[in-house]
Amino acid sequence: MWIIADQLRAHSFGYRGDPNVRTPTIDNLARRGIRFDAAVSGAPWCTPFRGSLLTSAYPNQNGVDRTPSVLDPSVPTISGAFRESGYHTAWIGKWHLDGSNSSEHYVPPERRGGFAFWRGYENNNAQEDCYLYGGYTDPEDPRYDEESETPVRLPDYETTALTDELLRHLTDAGTPGTAEEADPFFAVLSVQPPHSPYVGPVSGAQAGQPWDPLRPADVVLRPNVPHVARVRDQARLDIAGYCSMIENLDWNIGRLLTGLRSLDADRETWVVFFADHGDMLGSHGQWEKSSPWEESIRIPLIVARVGGHQAMRTGVCDAVVNHVDIAPTTLGLCGISRPDWMRGYDYSAHCRADREPDEASEPRSAYLQQIPRKYHRHSVNRAWRGIVTRDGWKYVCTPGNDWLLHDLREDPFEQANLCYDTVYQREKERCHAELVAWIERTGDTFEMPDIELPAGQH
Repeated sequence: MWIIADQLRAHSFGYRGDPNVRTPTIDNLARRGIRFDAAVSGAPWCTPFRGSLLTSAYPNQNGVDRTPSVLDPSVPTISGAFRESGYHTAWIGKWHLDGSNSSEHYVPPERRGGFAFWRGYENNNAQEDCYLYGGYTDPEDPRYDEESETPVRLPDYETTALTDELLRHLTDAGTPGTAEEADPFFAVLSVQPPHSPYVGPVSGAQAGQPWDPLRPADVVLRPNVPHVARVRDQARLDIAGYCSMIENLDWNIGRLLTGLRSLDADRETWVVFFADHGDMLGSHGQWEKSSPWEESIRIPLIVARVGGHQAMRTGVCDAVVNHVDIAPTTLGLCGISRPDWMRGYDYSAHCRADREPDEASEPRSAYLQQIPRKYHRHSVNRAWRGIVTRDGWKYVCTPGNDWLLHDLREDPFEQANLCYDTVYQREKERCHAELVAWIERTGDTFEMPDIELPAGQH
């Protein structure tokens, strides 16, 4: 099972030390399973990430390189791989893979990624005014209901209502414990929060939070938020709402896990929790996504089984898991081999107790892409490519220009750009060669700079 949040950065959890947010359920999930704390969104923008997630191909390879874009229905997805192995597949919630940013856009059944059951919407940024449609996607399926294609307004805050939808479907579809010889399932809960606008649900029991929301005046800012009054004031206001949305998500994940247990499906179900990208929220004076800094590219990634702990490992893994790796890893958790068309790496051996990881064969870096020049305000107005390495380096270039070099081990808030400091030229050259190799390996096109120093200048 996937649980996907939108624009949820890796740092905003209790288990990562964020003083602003209370996430007891997710913290407990992190204790129960494997935390991939170095996981990244290799394309930190809604649609490109989602395209790579489903196809295990890079955005330049599957054609989904910007928001919005259309995922070609002829491109194979993880849903097809699961269905070929006898799994029921279901998608609930935000899609954003059919070429529109409109909340009124209709995604036809043939463009729903091959999921047997799909109930969602293309895009929506109004958490209290969300409409859902869809059901069983095959008109030949006796459970297909044409009336389900009529949009219906969700009766509650989006995250809560979508959780209800998934629990209802798992119960109706016949998961283990509710029907004899039920098919195994691959289900996805995809929610928009905590994506902007940063508006949380009503406080109190209705929102599932036993405490009052965080006040902007009490927000603790990250050290890399500039000491500029307008930036810091806006960051405090946004982060307060952001944390309220996360706390509601945490409560709903608790409801979902309880629901799996009531269906007697918790011991057999792998839960994979992650986000499509992060949010700058004022760090470096930037907002939202599509930037190469940590707040934008680092995502949470937790793999756990709520029951049956003896079947899995626990702890923290430092592998730089990328968006293309999540699908093959998920298949590997279920004992399904990675299809030849998937480009990503299967990290499931880090999670399963019956396997031993082969770290020597794992990627030593992850490839980062912002393919088109993006003109959104408060984000980087350039195309860029970059890498993050397993040993803690980040290197980023804009077309024809070397731009960022950070040693994340000693500078996790990226406040010292070493790109033009010749003391670090050898590390820069190593990262440069690694980035060139990724561009060539993926068939990408990008104008790389000449970084060689004159003779005698090393």
